[in-house]
Amino acid sequence: MIDHNHGRDGGPHGGQWRRGPFSVEWSFDGPDRGGGGGGRGRRMFSSQELRLVLLKLIADEPRHGYDLIRRIEELTAGAYAPSPGVIYPTITLMDDMGLIGEQQSEGTKKRFAITDDGTAYLERHGEQIGALMARLAALAEHHERTDSEAVRRAMRNLGEVVRGKLRRDDVPEERRYEIVAMIDEVAQKIERLK
Repeated sequence: MIDHNHGRDGGPHGGQWRRGPFSVEWSFDGPDRGGGGGGRGRRMFSSQELRLVLLKLIADEPRHGYDLIRRIEELTAGAYAPSPGVIYPTITLMDDMGLIGEQQSEGTKKRFAITDDGTAYLERHGEQIGALMARLAALAEHHERTDSEAVRRAMRNLGEVVRGKLRRDDVPEERRYEIVAMIDEVAQKIERLK
């Protein structure tokens, strides 16, 4: 994979995206990892970084906790969604720090808006916020690219299997028709997907 800002397989602080079975996480191979090599993953954001991302999103428009989770998931094209167990304590801390304040809202969900102190905090950390938002965009790009690569890999695999099967002289003609029918059936199912 290529991170356009940091070269091949690299990223901020010598890390890279790694895809696990259920998620994508930022992994560190360098000294910033806190223990040298090895490549074990860490959380997507430190607590201060998460605060900055959430504050930026709240500055864009007043939001509640679930909306913040959903917005981060949108920004990463579905590759990452922070857990409520991380989001809600961070919102509480930001409220205690005076960076955000509860806004009148309909329903039971508390919406928060940025305060003047929060705006000043964002201005002091503008460069870091830009880098964090770029990290989210890079994760989205990586996720979308990997998903496309998976489709291409599956198509190559199908082609190779079919060609390999049909090259054999001992494949009866009725088996060949069966293979064609299976491929046509899959194509029709894909075409009907919404």
